[in-house]
Amino acid sequence: MFSGLSAFPLTPMNESGIDEAAFARLIDRLVAAGVDSIGALGSTGSYAYLNRAEREQVTQLAVAQAGKVPVIVGIGALRTRDVLDAAEDAQKAGASGVLLAPMSYQKLSEDEVFGLFDSVTRHLSVPLCVYDNPTTTHFEFSDELHGRIAQLPNVRSIKIPGVPVEPEAAKARVDRLRALIPSHVTIGVSGDVLAATGLNAGCDAWYSVIGGLFPRTALAITRAAQSGDVHQAMRLSERLQPLWELFGQYGGSLRVMAAAAELQGLTESPCLPLPLKALDGPGKQKLATLLEALELT
Repeated sequence: MFSGLSAFPLTPMNESGIDEAAFARLIDRLVAAGVDSIGALGSTGSYAYLNRAEREQVTQLAVAQAGKVPVIVGIGALRTRDVLDAAEDAQKAGASGVLLAPMSYQKLSEDEVFGLFDSVTRHLSVPLCVYDNPTTTHFEFSDELHGRIAQLPNVRSIKIPGVPVEPEAAKARVDRLRALIPSHVTIGVSGDVLAATGLNAGCDAWYSVIGGLFPRTALAITRAAQSGDVHQAMRLSERLQPLWELFGQYGGSLRVMAAAAELQGLTESPCLPLPLKALDGPGKQKLATLLEALELT
């Protein structure tokens, strides 16, 4: 479950509620493509914008629609109490694992983050993936903190925010972290532009944004890296450079992927919770041209 391609789909919605039909279509695409796991309610899934009932609704639908494909559910929240509630709901719904980022309004200390994971893992009966995402949480894990948390019960993976661009530096980064964690804890790369580099450097998994919408494209990169074909994995990733540049231009992947889903007819417009908005105008037109040229699947 915490290796290979973990695909993170959007949670299509508007101010009236979750678009269950659109969400089911996205999950069906992932199952048909053969992804290794599905990450529901990650950052791409807009978990931070949903209340408890909405999260429970999405979790139940994801698990039911995914069939035999493992579903990892995001449980991050501002208060430990609410994280524990989300964990309980995910477990009751049949999630195979959970994903936890240390969300905060006040910046957290290392002791506070360790305390969060210590509290949550004591109440879990499913595996947990540590979500290291300083872009959204504004908390930066040290490798030493990862090492402490990785010793806690039920911790099975660490989702790191990319690796250095240079292959040798990327391998050194992964090796340094791996030396501090137990052998049963996997390392997964996020930040799609660096996914091929991370996989080639020894990461076990790719926690993928584009995999949530274009799973076959992401699987081709993943399987090439898993088979040891370093050059093919990099070639396939470099082909997507115009898409990676759009991510950078528009503040990340979420707005771009939302617009892509709309252009592909997989969701209605709008499909993000306000005040967030998908690309529009010239940006969306540029994306449409790019999607046609790249023929993503």
